[in-house]
Amino acid sequence: MTGRRRNRSTFLPTRTRHLRATALSAGALVACASLAAGCGVIPGTTGGSGDDPITVMTWAPSDTSATNKPGMPAFAEAYARWINAQGGINGRKLKVLTCNEHNDSVAAAKCARLAVKENVVAVVGSYSQYGDSYLPELEGAGIPYIGGYGVTTAEFTSPMSYPVNGGQPALLAGLGRELAGGCGPVALVRPDSIAGDELPAMLDSGLKAGGHRPAIDQRAADDTTEYSGPSQQALTATAGNRAKQGCVIPALGDRTDTFMDSFRRDREAYPAVKTAATLDSVDQTVINESGGQSGPYEGSYVTGWYPVSSDPRWDAMKKVIQAQAFGDNRIDASDTGVQTTWIAYTVFRSVVASLGSGDVSADTVRKALDDGLKVDTGGLTPTLQWSSEGPLASIGFSRMVNADVTLQVVRQGQLVAADKRFVDVTKTLQSADVN
Repeated sequence: MTGRRRNRSTFLPTRTRHLRATALSAGALVACASLAAGCGVIPGTTGGSGDDPITVMTWAPSDTSATNKPGMPAFAEAYARWINAQGGINGRKLKVLTCNEHNDSVAAAKCARLAVKENVVAVVGSYSQYGDSYLPELEGAGIPYIGGYGVTTAEFTSPMSYPVNGGQPALLAGLGRELAGGCGPVALVRPDSIAGDELPAMLDSGLKAGGHRPAIDQRAADDTTEYSGPSQQALTATAGNRAKQGCVIPALGDRTDTFMDSFRRDREAYPAVKTAATLDSVDQTVINESGGQSGPYEGSYVTGWYPVSSDPRWDAMKKVIQAQAFGDNRIDASDTGVQTTWIAYTVFRSVVASLGSGDVSADTVRKALDDGLKVDTGGLTPTLQWSSEGPLASIGFSRMVNADVTLQVVRQGQLVAADKRFVDVTKTLQSADVN
């Protein structure tokens, strides 16, 4: 094992954790019912009725040595400018607060406490690996967490969470299904962390569905600057099958491109090995930096949550960027973080619109979602609707309502759709061995 372990929120769908989270959340909701002034927003103040602005928060890590998502809060601010230029939502201005959670559990909790202090009505379109740090703070205040990036188990178990995608579990299950028929040995290179420990089961569920044996589980540090050792190990482990090419799947977040620098140099001695990836680790920018058409991703399959960035269904988001964030190099329309934030704010806008002239508070936003509001995202996801027990509750993902993935392929250095349809991996995930 290499690297260091971090105490972070994980994909750990155990019944014990689920029951504990439910019990804590239930207690928090009782407290909210008894002390309404301490939960959400007091009508008439921030987010209440009248002409007051509707205040929300978006957070993500920036300027860290690991994963960074500066485009998410930057886009949230651009979205607010765009909404307000059109007169707001139901005539109400939208105020977006942002917070840098620094890829740190303490900072993540501080962001959540700031959200409570500022009486936000929701946290929207955010990224953090520390769900166990920020969600208890939000649960205690009754503040909904809408459209998180989907990087922790807590986002798929907390009753305050309303995810818009299937997170890494759906991406890996979908990728495993696709690779099962065409790959020889498969190696998963993933973080040597508690969060990383949960990834092999998701990939293996897809491989199993296609009749393939489990992947070779290879741990690597997610905050190093050189990956020659892990790269050579993965190549050696997957190069032995003459009938089918071996496949290497890097799942190292922002460090995937660093891994690929080593992989590109080392693979010259292993021509019978190819790569595949999930879109939360690899996007068009990473492909370009890795050599484009001549790089190691050429011909690789990539699973994503949403359509490719060239799909016309993203045109509305791109118009917002053009109008309100032109020249802001933090915001990239092909970044899945930015795309997730767009979808999350689409959900939030639909919720507020459904409230009409009534109070807009954490309580009313949450109630609208819990009462079965259906949200159309313009074809970027299936129609979204949340319930207390989703179809994946049996493996600990009670809040996951969208397990659809898209299949993409790198052709001539460009990510293009391999299949324009969504693939639902709900049944595949239901068979995952999470024990």
